[in-house]
Amino acid sequence: MVNVHEAKTHFSRLIDAAHAGETIVVAKGGKPWARLVPLEQRASRRVPGVLAGRFTLPSPAVLLEALPEEELAGFEQPLL
Repeated sequence: MVNVHEAKTHFSRLIDAAHAGETIVVAKGGKPWARLVPLEQRASRRVPGVLAGRFTLPSPAVLLEALPEEELAGFEQPLL
């Protein structure tokens, strides 16, 4: 916990500490007043084609074939 005056004096050091994962509580008049926390990391954006050439799918005709009866029956049974 740091007081407002110390936070103003060492702001650059405090934001570096927050960026490194530390949570800093700023006090005003000896009472917790604000919290300086690191930002959550943004999820990386998807990159189209990242798996290109890693595997091949069967032809659409094969994918659209009906499943065998015993395999279809397995979908009707409870998991537990």
